Amino acid sequence: QVQLIESGGGSVQPGGSLRLSCAASGLTFSWYAVGWFRQTPGKEREFVAAVSRNGDIKYYGDSVKGRFTISRDNAKNTMYMQMDNLKPEDTAVYHCAASQMTGISQNGYDYPYWGQGTQVTVSS
Repeated sequence: QVQLIESGGGSVQPGGSLRLSCAASGLTFSWYAVGWFRQTPGKEREFVAAVSRNGDIKYYGDSVKGRFTISRDNAKNTMYMQMDNLKPEDTAVYHCAASQMTGISQNGYDYPYWGQGTQVTVSS
């Protein structure tokens, strides 16, 4: 079955950096667009970033543009997100998601496969 496993979360001070990874199995990774979403208690799930099958199209949420960078390595079945200049408002559980779509989407409902998430906490 399809599995998406996130790693790389943790606690950092404001202005710090983290690199998240999402390792995929049970699917032909290069056939899937993948993305990151985040959620905090009491708030709706928020789109963070997404990348197309071959990595040539990338979307970012407005709140992370210029600070986060999404990438993928199809040979390793893994997606990454470099997060720089982290802010307290970036604190959330970050989930990766996958969809066998030809383009990419900022809508979580377009992604049928989800990981369990990794916690990112930004605090001084």
